[in-house]
Amino acid sequence: MRTIVLIVIVVVLMLFGILNINSLTAPHTLNLGLVTYLQVPFGMILLLLGLVLALVFYFWAGVSGLRAQADSAKLLRDMEALRVSLDSQEGSRFAQLQTHLDQRLGSMETQMQAPKALGMGKELSASDLAATNARIDALQRDLNLQLAQLDDYLKRKLG
Repeated sequence: MRTIVLIVIVVVLMLFGILNINSLTAPHTLNLGLVTYLQVPFGMILLLLGLVLALVFYFWAGVSGLRAQADSAKLLRDMEALRVSLDSQEGSRFAQLQTHLDQRLGSMETQMQAPKALGMGKELSASDLAATNARIDALQRDLNLQLAQLDDYLKRKLG
């Protein structure tokens, strides 16, 4: 877009210069304070000055755009590092949860084996196991929902 605007400005200035070449090249006296020049094409100097200013602002806008892109890239790198960190933290939480569940299920199996050996308490152990399984399923659904929300949030922020 900036290139198109610059091209339009240059074309308009060139068209103006071509249409008014006699007026632009007419000799004038130019006073710069300490020095005075006689017979200078003052219109041509102003036209060239306008062209130089257009080029300066074009390159300035380009540098500003590059800075914005660099800032955006830095932000994306930081967000990716944050995502990786959060993923590793979730992985360690999963490992802790897995070891806790393994210990809990192991203790429940030993508790179930003891009443079976005595011939009683089978219904109580099975109901405890069913309740624990239901709780594990609910926790798993909740954890999956939270991870999906976190993933959606990061995808929106990272683009």
